[in-house]
Amino acid sequence: MSFDVIVRRGMVMDGSGGPRFRADVGIADGRITEIGRIKERAAEEIDADELFVAPGFIDGHTHLDAQMHWDPLGTNSCWHGVTTALMGNCGFTLAPCRAEEADLVLRSLEQAEEISREAMLEGIDWQWESFPEYLDVLDRLPKGINYATHVGHSSLRTYVMGERAFEQAATDDDLSAMTDQLDLALRAGAFGFSTSRSTSHSTADGHPVASRLATWGEVRRLVDVMTSLGTGIFQLDHEKHEPGEGRVEYNARLRELVVESGRPTFFMMTIAPAEPQLWRERLAFVDAAALDGGRIHPQVNVHEHFSTESFRSVLPFDHLPRWSEIRRLPFNEQRLRLLDSSIRAELVEEAAQLSARPDGPTVPANQRPLNYEEIVVFETATAPYRSVADIARGRRTSPVETMIDLALESDFDQLFGRKLLNFDLDSLCEVLRHPRSVIGVSDTGAHVTRVVDSSYTTRFLADWVRTREVFDWEQGIRMLTSIPAHRYGFTDRGYIREGLAADMVILDPATVGPQLPTVSHSFPTGALSLDQKATGIAATIVNGRVHIRDGEATGASAGRLLRGPLADR
Repeated sequence: MSFDVIVRRGMVMDGSGGPRFRADVGIADGRITEIGRIKERAAEEIDADELFVAPGFIDGHTHLDAQMHWDPLGTNSCWHGVTTALMGNCGFTLAPCRAEEADLVLRSLEQAEEISREAMLEGIDWQWESFPEYLDVLDRLPKGINYATHVGHSSLRTYVMGERAFEQAATDDDLSAMTDQLDLALRAGAFGFSTSRSTSHSTADGHPVASRLATWGEVRRLVDVMTSLGTGIFQLDHEKHEPGEGRVEYNARLRELVVESGRPTFFMMTIAPAEPQLWRERLAFVDAAALDGGRIHPQVNVHEHFSTESFRSVLPFDHLPRWSEIRRLPFNEQRLRLLDSSIRAELVEEAAQLSARPDGPTVPANQRPLNYEEIVVFETATAPYRSVADIARGRRTSPVETMIDLALESDFDQLFGRKLLNFDLDSLCEVLRHPRSVIGVSDTGAHVTRVVDSSYTTRFLADWVRTREVFDWEQGIRMLTSIPAHRYGFTDRGYIREGLAADMVILDPATVGPQLPTVSHSFPTGALSLDQKATGIAATIVNGRVHIRDGEATGASAGRLLRGPLADR
């Protein structure tokens, strides 16, 4: 037998959770063709002695819909062992949409997912209208990793209703047209249907995103399309209700939909400081629905959720008038102003108003009062971190002055992390351990100026597996591979087994982890984004081709568009 690639002498973690074993892994024509001791030679060989060989990681919640049009690598996911990314979440997709109406979808992505409009206009060559045409365009794009996509509710609404989608409920004719478009998308290869009911999702002009104008009956009708076809997963962002009758009524509606539709349902779950025990209620809801036959899974991040900020990117003070004046200047002029004691005093006084903002369960995480005990200084890529408040006490200065000084001392490169969610790591541990949880809410492709959660895979292995030892390596690898593969429906991925797609990660268990992020202007038009690479990833293989080797891209573009099951019938 001839091989294209052989991974030699590695310790195989096959994704099943079973015990590791040492073996060679032979690859030919994009598939794993032999596991064992291989005598033959291959065109390319990787020495994996003292390394772990695992299936490629699967990220089930990304927003790479726009970025994949100008980024053939799949950053930042590709640096962290991710070989398959599921996009089209939260109701936002680029199709169906007519080219002349692109604004209808861009206004949601620009605000709700914080993607530069200018970068999207420059970087996307709009060659489609229908969802099948869109998938054909994605098929032709060069791809370093695999992609799959849902069809978004907001996009269905704006395609059918135009501007009315942001103003009113759908008519019967509107809804019939939307169900037809959803049926078409699923038959072409969409993996599911996504929507947002969250008040945190608004458009650039301050309106609710289109899906938030939908009645619950509209949501039910669209999910019923998947039920009738016997395929598709449902992803939603929850409605937000204060404790009481409104939340009880919403939970009853959702439970009825999940049970009666029979479709696997996914929602993002975090531990919010405004309601720190809500996660217990959510998990109880998940378990109760399962007893009635419903399949609903929390999508969970693995660490404290930060807004990563710096003087070279964004700061929480940037919208304040005096700060805004300074922040618009070139860095050499900012330095001069920040060294002026009278100007510093003005900035400190103005920033104080952010610490007095109101709080509550329905206040978005990024609008909560500013607390310098919860703003950390990223001196290393992983915890423990020191807070700005702690450093300020040691320096005998105010927290804002401390942030200014740290920026000046680092030529403005110092990164700060503003904690938004998942403060309580003991509670997060219980959520991660829950048998129906699925790891992976990277949001890669969205919030690119301040969120870099593509590293959740390497962070999980470094923190929860190697350092905390909450999960053993076999468990940890399974949670990143076969569990999401099974739950999202990627039937030929997630394991190292003969005959399956050759998506693999070769990693060093002693060093795998995230690096510190860096500020980048690599997006079209030089738009701001954050980059983050990893340590300890020796190689990533996608469909039998080595995509990443020792932290650098090889130039291979073996990624594929993965289509849902109806596309194969």
